[in-house]
Amino acid sequence: MTTTATLYRELDHRISDGIEVRLLWREHDGAVRVSVADARSGESFCVEVREGERALDVFHHPFAYASRAQRQAA
Repeated sequence: MTTTATLYRELDHRISDGIEVRLLWREHDGAVRVSVADARSGESFCVEVREGERALDVFHHPFAYASRAQRQAA
C-alpha cells in the first residue's frame, strides 16, 4: 500500500442516528483527529486532538469539543 504523508489512517469509526464519527491518525507526525459528519443536515466538522488529551475521549464525546472544531463544507 502506498500512502503520502498527508493521509490519515482510520483507527475506529461508528455510526449512530445518521452521525458518523471517525478516529483518524497520521503516521508521519502522529497527528490525531476526530471527524464528524451528519448525514441528515449535511454538516461536518473535524477536531484535532491536542497534546495531553485522550483521543478516545474526543472520539466518544466529539460534540464536547465542537467549539474548537474546523467546520467542513457540505
